[in-house]
Amino acid sequence: MAETEKGFLSRRRRERPEELERRGLLESLTQTRALIAQAYAGFNAARDTDLIESYVFEINALQSRYGYLLRRVKKLDGAGAVPAEPAVSRQA
Repeated sequence: MAETEKGFLSRRRRERPEELERRGLLESLTQTRALIAQAYAGFNAARDTDLIESYVFEINALQSRYGYLLRRVKKLDGAGAVPAEPAVSRQA
């Protein structure tokens, strides 16, 4: 195994559980933000009422998930700096 790989792996093992959890939460926030953007794009392109309704439910669920993840990060950070919430675009 190369020296750089050993150094990387040993640093990863020394990370505190809170740091690992925070990194996972931030990754989930990024993924959820992307899913929200995709759902809004689908909503804006949809013409069928059933499809529009499904996008509304999907957007609401993703926003709830984003809020939960954001609260978790804030709790870990002690209300420190966290990513901004996604902009809400209410276009039909």
